Amino acid sequence: MNVSSNKTSAKLGGPLIRPLTYLMFMMFAMTTDSVGVIIPEVIREFQLSMTAGSSFHYAPMAAIGLAGVGLGFLADRLGRKRTIILGLSLFALNSFLFAVGNSFLFFLGLLVVSGAAIGIFKTGALALVGDITTTSREHTATMNMAEGFFGVGAIVGPAVVAALLQAGVSWKWLYLIAGALCVVLIVVAAFAKYPQAVRLNVEVVNIRDTMRMMGDPHALGFSLGLFLYVAVECSIYVWMPSLLANYVGPAAWVATYSISIFFILRAGGRFLGTWLLNLYDWTLIMAILSAAILLCFVGSIVFGERAAVFLLPLSGLFMSMIYPTLNSKGISCFPKRLHGSVSGVILFFSCLAAALGPLAMGAVSDAFGGARSGFVLATVFAGLLFSGLLANCVAKPASLRLSAMENI
Repeated sequence: MNVSSNKTSAKLGGPLIRPLTYLMFMMFAMTTDSVGVIIPEVIREFQLSMTAGSSFHYAPMAAIGLAGVGLGFLADRLGRKRTIILGLSLFALNSFLFAVGNSFLFFLGLLVVSGAAIGIFKTGALALVGDITTTSREHTATMNMAEGFFGVGAIVGPAVVAALLQAGVSWKWLYLIAGALCVVLIVVAAFAKYPQAVRLNVEVVNIRDTMRMMGDPHALGFSLGLFLYVAVECSIYVWMPSLLANYVGPAAWVATYSISIFFILRAGGRFLGTWLLNLYDWTLIMAILSAAILLCFVGSIVFGERAAVFLLPLSGLFMSMIYPTLNSKGISCFPKRLHGSVSGVILFFSCLAAALGPLAMGAVSDAFGGARSGFVLATVFAGLLFSGLLANCVAKPASLRLSAMENI
């Protein structure tokens, strides 16, 4: 297959492909980003400690990461369509099982399986984004749009749980709703027209390709950058409510709705990023945004809750473009036949940070007497992220690799 036909096939991916991809991201967020609302209910319902209750967050995150690194190659070996349908089918069946159980360990087991299913279909979706785009810039813009829908799901999911609880209905219905939506996506995925897979040779892709990527400096560099970013982001939606729990003052309503404000700004910023990244160099934007995030965290530590109540939710606007941009650039450093495998590696590091970051913050908070101490650690993460992205802006270590991969 020549380069021109590759580009043509990517553009002719069918009218359902992009909506399918965006809706998968939205459904994924509806469940994973609702755990902050669900955990207090689970703790009350099953009389759990906070450490046990927080397993509803880190257990599925760990499963997503392990599935990404262990099964990411499926998107390259089986093809995008089969991998996506496989992951969605497993997720749907697992979601419906929430209706038949009523124990903490049963639900935790289901969340682990749902995490594995998400790891499968998300790596397929991430690889598909590479198939339907023809340049690194277009890939980044599409990823920002997909993550914008993820942001919408992060708003919708907690709102649905809150509405269910207010109506006296169990939080388990969120997963039944997600399962029903998943069935619709399976039908769409089955009938959608996919772009022809790009293969430069007939070599069979397997887990060894994924393992080798962990030693590649580009895969490792972008993965470590995303590790730091996710650790910073998770500090907000996992621990910000604890930091602001005792806030009193004229902005009390902001503290009450701080998570919602953060998610709204994050979602809106990702849609903005689709436009902004077409105008300016991505490395410069990443450096500026990470500097703004660092200032928000430093200001929150120095000036206390009266500043944190505004600065931490505001950081969502500056965080919005970092994850999809670093994700897309990391994937674009590799030929399309390996996009599933590299997506799995990046997803592994992202989920590892989502599990370990809040856990480390909780341990520091317990050791030093409050959530503020945990946010000092998060500020260190933000500082390391800024340092790395500033160095990336100056040295541009991935520019040659990205240029070389444009037509592969």
